Amino acid sequence: MKLWTAESQVVNVTWMSERDEEAISPSSKPRPSGWRHARYAHQIAGGEPADRRARPGRRRQRVRPAALVALTAVFFAVLGGVYLGVHYAATGSAGRTTTRRLTQPAVRANARPVLPTPETSSSHRAGQAGDYPIATTRYTFTEHSAAAGSRTLPVTVRSPDIAAGNTAADREFPLLVFAPGFRQCAASYSHLLRQWASAGYVVAAVDFPLTNCHVTAPDESDLSNQPAYMAFVIQRLLRLSDRSGNRLTGLIAADRVAVAGHSDGGDTVAAMAGASCCRYRGLRAVIVLAGAEWPPLPGRWFAAPAPPMLFVQGTADTWNPPATSLQLYHADTTGIRYYLELFGANHFAPYEGGREPEPVVEQVTLDFLDRYLAGQSGAPGAMRRAARNPGVSELVSGGRVP
Repeated sequence: MKLWTAESQVVNVTWMSERDEEAISPSSKPRPSGWRHARYAHQIAGGEPADRRARPGRRRQRVRPAALVALTAVFFAVLGGVYLGVHYAATGSAGRTTTRRLTQPAVRANARPVLPTPETSSSHRAGQAGDYPIATTRYTFTEHSAAAGSRTLPVTVRSPDIAAGNTAADREFPLLVFAPGFRQCAASYSHLLRQWASAGYVVAAVDFPLTNCHVTAPDESDLSNQPAYMAFVIQRLLRLSDRSGNRLTGLIAADRVAVAGHSDGGDTVAAMAGASCCRYRGLRAVIVLAGAEWPPLPGRWFAAPAPPMLFVQGTADTWNPPATSLQLYHADTTGIRYYLELFGANHFAPYEGGREPEPVVEQVTLDFLDRYLAGQSGAPGAMRRAARNPGVSELVSGGRVP
């Protein structure tokens, strides 16, 4: 099937079950060897993916009134009051507020973030990994720009499977777009990406054209174009959600968009949040996994308010030493920021697989997304509880250090 838009081509659109996806996922992962890794060239063993049983989730049930016959005016009023009380207690609201997609500029240097408010009127509650079955769709977008020419961007989208889950009430979900590291592909992070999607997020992972795991001669200098690639993918996904006749139609809450990335991908999303060259308007939250300031990017860092950011860093990471993540964390003085320190963790294991400390990363990032992307109250406390693991992890915020 082919979908066409005026601005771009959407080709090779396929749907795959999670079992099919596992069957074609690469079993080996090329390791990086770029600028960061040339400076810190001590090879470390990356964590291999391990099957881990997903935590069972809870699905919210909507209360539907039975057909009632009013025998008297007083009896009818009493029954009406009972129904309203039961409905509010079960759903926390009287219904879902539907939002329309806002026009998203590609990249803006002076954009001001919009901080979410706690959501009080939604029938959808994110945050429990395993709540939703997952549908996987693969797209190929082609971008044409004067700076980079034509670039092909394979994108893997994992989303809550509405049909399989019979969750028609939950029609819109927040969007999280993920940037892999240098010489890495989306499949390397499949466990973490599936957990996010099964908690009620549309998760799109981009394979960058000149630095993915299939490129024989990767060009790391193309990282300077990666914030624009990410912005392009966000726009295409929002347009697909806003149009009829495709799998994403009406699925994305366009005013709730976040980005996350690992290593060079972490550099990419950090630039989208804080670099004057590459800021993207309207981001609700940003997750930087072992990221740094990319030296060639022009302009100033954190000269304007930034969206809420979570920095995650292993203390034994020699590819991206802790000082690089701490530099970003301390430089971001304009917005809400957290720093999750993983004791003894290297550059790969916390994000590629299901063994410790990946479950900690999974839960803390979900709690962060619940609060600042989905807009749910109480999540900061949940973040701290999930990160309180003596000898494993520690969470700090507001410029404080571990």
